[in-house]
Amino acid sequence: MPRQLPLSALGIMLLCNVAWALNVVVSKIAVATLGLPPLFYTALRSATVIAVLFPLLLRARPERLPHVLLIGFAITGGSFGLQFIGLQTASPSAVGIVNLSGAPLTVLFAILFLGEEVRWRRGIGMALALGGVGLAIGAPSDAGDPVGLGFAFAGVLVGAFASVFVKRLDIGSARLQAWAGLASLCVMLPATMALETGQIAAVSAAPLAVAACVLFAGVIVSVGAHSAYFMLFQRYDANLIVPLTLFTPLLTIAFGTWLTGDTIGWPLIVGGTMALTGVAIIVIRPTRKLFKPRLVRPES
Repeated sequence: MPRQLPLSALGIMLLCNVAWALNVVVSKIAVATLGLPPLFYTALRSATVIAVLFPLLLRARPERLPHVLLIGFAITGGSFGLQFIGLQTASPSAVGIVNLSGAPLTVLFAILFLGEEVRWRRGIGMALALGGVGLAIGAPSDAGDPVGLGFAFAGVLVGAFASVFVKRLDIGSARLQAWAGLASLCVMLPATMALETGQIAAVSAAPLAVAACVLFAGVIVSVGAHSAYFMLFQRYDANLIVPLTLFTPLLTIAFGTWLTGDTIGWPLIVGGTMALTGVAIIVIRPTRKLFKPRLVRPES
């Protein structure tokens, strides 16, 4: 594989990072400003992904379909739903920092379930990342309700746990998204009907804004940025591509400050710096057991 990235690939990765970072802010606007119930928003996003990727569902069923559906739901609708609940009260900047815990948690689960060997450098990276996220969640700040950040962390936890098993699935990325969207819709649609209210009122109050949020999340982020990222991963070495995703939390903080007026206090600055340093150590060190693109890329 090429040892250097051309400017075109760097440009694509920049657009992917912008899309992933904006997605956190857009989701905040959807569930907090527009008042969309979070599980309902998750269902709408899943339905959009299905609409775009529906032809892939008409092909032969993948092997081990129950595992595909379960893992697909966990890395998409399951983790999304929890994060969207958290975004009702937490700031996008803080959630961006919390999302950095995905890398150390994925490595931790790989140690427990896949026999991944972690030496002292990556161990330090895991400690820094989790310590930084813990500081961002627990320290008093204007980042939002710690309960909201706890829900966001739970979403990362669910996604990280499922991610370690993705490599065992014999299915392409786009097909996995399609089946994951179906699984998420089948769970989230009855869940929102049973547990939430005000869905129709929220859509009726601002139908164009709701449609814009859903289309951005489903088409631009889930299908567009995701597909572009994996296209680059197939062409270039993982060690060139994966570290570039570390720009996402930085851009999330920037967009959160700009678009939703987030206040960046010292807990976020110190915690974010610790977490970002730890994740950088983790993704730069080699890994044998993990599907490396899922270490730090937001599940979008």
